Amino acid sequence: MQRRERTRHLIELGGLVQKAGLVELVEDDRATLYGALLDLAVKAREDGNALALWKRRGKRAFDAEAEGSETQ
Repeated sequence: MQRRERTRHLIELGGLVQKAGLVELVEDDRATLYGALLDLAVKAREDGNALALWKRRGKRAFDAEAEGSETQ
């Protein structure tokens, strides 16, 4: 059961990477994508406001997406 939950979690995270447009932006280059994510982790550790900012942006994007799907 835990393995299935972990797999689902990883698939959802990959979906977020896709949804953000990063796969196309880096032309599906996993090394570039990984490097970018490593830079984000460093920034989050150094800048205490980064996580709060990213969370607000993400929530707004989810809300906008949900509103868009309700009108269709």
